[in-house]
Amino acid sequence: MTQLSEELQWRGLVHQVTDPDLLARLDDGAHPVTAYIGFDPTADSLHVGNLLQLCNLRRLQEAGHRPIALAGGGTGMIGDPGGKSEERNLLTMEQLGHNLEGIRSQLEQFLDFSGGDHSALLVNNGDWLWHAGLLEFLRDVGKHFTVNQMVAKESVRARFEGREQGISYTEFSYMLLQAYDFLQLFDAHGCNLQLGGSDQWGNITMGVELIRKVRGEAAYGLTSPLVLKADGTKFGKSETGTVWLSAERTSPYRFFQFFINTEDAVVGQYLRYFTWLSREEIEALDKETAEHPERRAAQRALARSVTALVHGQAEAERAEQAAAALFTGDVNQLDERTLLEVFADAPSLDVPREPLPLTSALVGTGLASSKSDARRAIEQGSVSVNGEKQPAERDLDPAGDSLHGRYAVLRKGKKSFAVVRWE
Repeated sequence: MTQLSEELQWRGLVHQVTDPDLLARLDDGAHPVTAYIGFDPTADSLHVGNLLQLCNLRRLQEAGHRPIALAGGGTGMIGDPGGKSEERNLLTMEQLGHNLEGIRSQLEQFLDFSGGDHSALLVNNGDWLWHAGLLEFLRDVGKHFTVNQMVAKESVRARFEGREQGISYTEFSYMLLQAYDFLQLFDAHGCNLQLGGSDQWGNITMGVELIRKVRGEAAYGLTSPLVLKADGTKFGKSETGTVWLSAERTSPYRFFQFFINTEDAVVGQYLRYFTWLSREEIEALDKETAEHPERRAAQRALARSVTALVHGQAEAERAEQAAAALFTGDVNQLDERTLLEVFADAPSLDVPREPLPLTSALVGTGLASSKSDARRAIEQGSVSVNGEKQPAERDLDPAGDSLHGRYAVLRKGKKSFAVVRWE
């Protein structure tokens, strides 16, 4: 069986480690580590930007280590300055409580909380930060770090350079709070490893140093690369905004579409980061992408695997079926929910429940500029209704042309769709 350290390195998941001996420790089954990652509760759902760290915690647990997911109920009221150019809006206690509930259910999809030696833990740093006395905190934590040391951290320095706003003392204190989190978890649960993205390196090393200074014990940090798109922009955004792990915020179909639209240049990297496909499977997909990129086999495998991981196998199959239906135009087999998800952004036309001339439907939905344009498109064989080509002008009848008793999907050419809705 492949050693965990070898697996992490082959998948490109090791960016920095505070101690080279850590990788050997990850392979020592007799002495498992307890590792934690913090998640920011600024919304009631995590998003695909959190996905890599969720996968990392899961890989560690599967290798026999104990994962801790820390929800930042305390630090969420402050905000990490890293990767941001301005202060965030501070959350109320009510907002934090609502967000934490949503995040908890998502963490349980990735980690095993069922009990036993390697059972995952879910903790909230608000449990200790809300009750920490200011003078006690300054005495026990603040005295161990110099302002010079804190200003030198990349997350802080970037806020100083070329920005008039700078950084408030509130966000400047964040790294001390995160270091205190690590110490609290070390004392309460024997946690000796913190994971995070490469932008968390400065915060992680502060915690490692604090444990060494106040407890005289070794602790470790390991970061993974930041996940970027092929053009170097931040991973996790689509044309319509953030891609969430919540099905209510981002439907499984749209989630699937986000991954199937992955560029060839990064699809191999994403397969390594976000899937449990074997090395042989991924390298075969790498080869197919290089030789036959038009088949998009790697993208399909990526979208299928990650959607199943986040939303379950049944939803992944529904999303793949919907994607295939959109490509072929054969939408008759889609259930109503999926149909509405697929065509949520398509132009639509609400009409009374009576026959409607096809030319009027094409014009009304914007697929044709005029009735004469609509007639030409029909004559040229480029118009279909519910996946069936229309050889001549006719009326659409809600009794015979509606899907789920209400919808007709119009298609002009290969990529232009619209929906008629009978009221």
